[in-house]
Amino acid sequence: MLKNDVLVALTSIFVALDTIGVLPMVVAMTSHLNRDEQRKLMNLSVGVAFTVAIAFVAIGQSVFKHLGISIFDFKIAGGIVLMLLGVIDIVGGPDTGKPKSPQTGIVPLAVPLITGPAAFATIILLVGNVGYVITIGALIANYLVTWLILRNINVIERILGKEGSIVMSKIAALLLVAIAVSMIRTGVFDAIRAF
Repeated sequence: MLKNDVLVALTSIFVALDTIGVLPMVVAMTSHLNRDEQRKLMNLSVGVAFTVAIAFVAIGQSVFKHLGISIFDFKIAGGIVLMLLGVIDIVGGPDTGKPKSPQTGIVPLAVPLITGPAAFATIILLVGNVGYVITIGALIANYLVTWLILRNINVIERILGKEGSIVMSKIAALLLVAIAVSMIRTGVFDAIRAF
């Protein structure tokens, strides 16, 4: 039972974080930064994302309940933010909508791309099903994997080159808008089902 709970927690959080899925967007958003800036941004973004996830384990359900916010509200709000960022990047030049410094890249990198509505919903379910210790252990393991992947993003960028990064940027922006639409749609449908 314990082994099964750990496996469920590890895989659920891995799927919810979707590090591989957000990789093209992260490459596109950080292509203008040098290697040191990228690493600092990834350290900061993954650190903030992990801190937000751990804080959510501790107080997420009570904060959402107190404010009258549900997961579907968060999906809709996160989707709107992602959609705006994606549209700005699609219609603007190659550097439009990209963070100008590592500090401004926390949103949308840390939240909602790395730690987003799927992660929040998964955390709530896991805490209820497998408990705090297994959920926190699975978070630590998955954020470590995410950090290792994103910290070495410059290797992927080197393979793409400058033109490839621009193309990837536009594709990633379109994917970002599609993810945003999906988040908004599922949030709306979840809200309708809840009432």
